[in-house]
Amino acid sequence: MNATLKSISEAIDISASTVSRVLNGKAKEYRISEKTVKLVKAEAERQNFRPNQIASSLRTKKTKTLGLIIPDISNNYFAAISRAVELEARENGYAIILSDSMGSVEKEIEILALMKSRNVDGLLVVPAGSEWKHLKAENKETPIVLLDRYLKGSGLPYVSSDNKSGSFEAVSELINAGHRNIACLQGLKNSSTCSERLAGYLEALAKNNIPQNDKLISGEDFTYEDGYTNTIKILSSEPSVSAIFAMGNLNALGAMEAIKEMKLQIGKDISLICFDDQPYFSHLSTPLSAIAQQTELIGKEAVTLLCASINDEKTVQKKILLKTKLIKRKSITKIN
Repeated sequence: MNATLKSISEAIDISASTVSRVLNGKAKEYRISEKTVKLVKAEAERQNFRPNQIASSLRTKKTKTLGLIIPDISNNYFAAISRAVELEARENGYAIILSDSMGSVEKEIEILALMKSRNVDGLLVVPAGSEWKHLKAENKETPIVLLDRYLKGSGLPYVSSDNKSGSFEAVSELINAGHRNIACLQGLKNSSTCSERLAGYLEALAKNNIPQNDKLISGEDFTYEDGYTNTIKILSSEPSVSAIFAMGNLNALGAMEAIKEMKLQIGKDISLICFDDQPYFSHLSTPLSAIAQQTELIGKEAVTLLCASINDEKTVQKKILLKTKLIKRKSITKIN
């Protein structure tokens, strides 16, 4: 016999409406006790209950799916965010449709149309560029929350790291070690992450009376290739550079390869620190200092914020900035 809301209700002597609310992820909304939630879920599992999502969608006009658009699934950072989003969405009764914009606004627009055809209940987007009119237009029909990056002037809610503060702390660490000629490998120009991290870099220089040298600031994107190319360019033309701040983990890996090719040693001949710590950084031949982001919390908070928008909750936050943390390793050497 197929399990139903009624069979679960009768087995544990709890109303079918309460069973339905628990299994539809509305326990918090209706203040259903944790004890009851566990009881309902245990019985549903015992009976191998599988909800008829199509019937539910026709009845509620909700598909219980969320769209997630990221710019690069191959980047460990975005992969980690995707995992955090999927886990939190599942906890709230939603499935995720994931799509990679490959950093293209044009592809992002195409994906939005695809998500709309799938009738997703909400969208989580890491913007591919600085354009936002297409997202603002879609937000009129489908709630949208931005992750990692925000779009200035769009008014769209977002969850991000405090990029300026983290960048300031990273560059200050280099300055405290005696470095004054510090190169900066930028990320995607015009993105909020790049702009805020650049602002932190410049603020750290200014606070320590170090003149800004535009020749030491280079880069176009958060990629391995970009980090490699611009490290070669800077170190070849500006031999006085003793330290590098990379705005992303892939930029940093590109910089490391370039430094190796130039027969230099990180932590001895040149110091390196980057934004966005990765688990493998501590296992490199020279462990890499980095700014750690609360990746899991970014995903979790974004889903929570989006669910609140979907449920038309009145007090929906517009922006959430999460603190970063400096992780000190052996890639920075002190100089006189």
